[in-house]
Amino acid sequence: MNKRISSPKRMQDVIRKHQFTLKKSLGQNFLIDENILNNIASSASIDENSYVLEIGPGAGALTQVLAGRAKKVIAVEIDRRLAPVLHDTLQDFDNVSIHFGDVLELDVAQILAQECPPGTSVTVVANLPYYVTTPILMKLLTDGLSIKTIVVMIQKEVASRLQADPGEKSYGSLSIAVQYLAEAKIVMTVPKTVFVPQPNVDSAVIRLDVRPQKKIRVDDEAFFFRVVRASFAQRRKTLLNNLMNNLWSKERKNDLLAAMEAARIDPRRRGETLSIEEFAALSSQLQKLKG
Repeated sequence: MNKRISSPKRMQDVIRKHQFTLKKSLGQNFLIDENILNNIASSASIDENSYVLEIGPGAGALTQVLAGRAKKVIAVEIDRRLAPVLHDTLQDFDNVSIHFGDVLELDVAQILAQECPPGTSVTVVANLPYYVTTPILMKLLTDGLSIKTIVVMIQKEVASRLQADPGEKSYGSLSIAVQYLAEAKIVMTVPKTVFVPQPNVDSAVIRLDVRPQKKIRVDDEAFFFRVVRASFAQRRKTLLNNLMNNLWSKERKNDLLAAMEAARIDPRRRGETLSIEEFAALSSQLQKLKG
């Protein structure tokens, strides 16, 4: 069995052997801590029956851990230069398949249908590049994929936003978008010192359990999220001012006030104090004004 590459020396040896140069533009920071890799797999509840979608396997350190526990690992990697590296580090595993391409452009549903038995619930595990964290997460949550759990390493600040509650500094439109579709919980923080090369900021591992039904019922999702985004447009402004400046005309201020009163929301509040249920009530009342 190949040695694990979850150590600085083994990682450097593999990179040097294949003359691989890391690209900062692709957010290539490889994790090299055995305990953290094992904790990520444990946080995702990976066992011998699990089908895992890994996004961005890199040199394969996390892939090795996942493949040692799961029934199958389907890895998606954007950088084709890593093909010989992954062939080397994963050569002793026959339960890993690698698809090269940008996960934001690939037909992930088709890949999963090809790799997994019908009706399989998939677990996503990934060390995501910071620069594409949000679009990847939203694609996974909104594309109707058969995903039950997502466990990802992301920038600590972004993880805080995903988990944040109303009234907290990190709470915003991204918090609502994710929590509308999944339950979010930070499971560990990760120092920047356990990566090669070291990023500039610390990371966190967050677990998202996809909801069988969305957290609340809204009549028009697109409009609901327009209201949410408008409410956070300028965080220091009141809800009334943000909605007048970014969603409704000032000429209809009285209509807006009436809708807020009907939703039992004080117009002097700020967007970051509203719960997702209050945003749903507000968007429902504002919907009646659209005509």
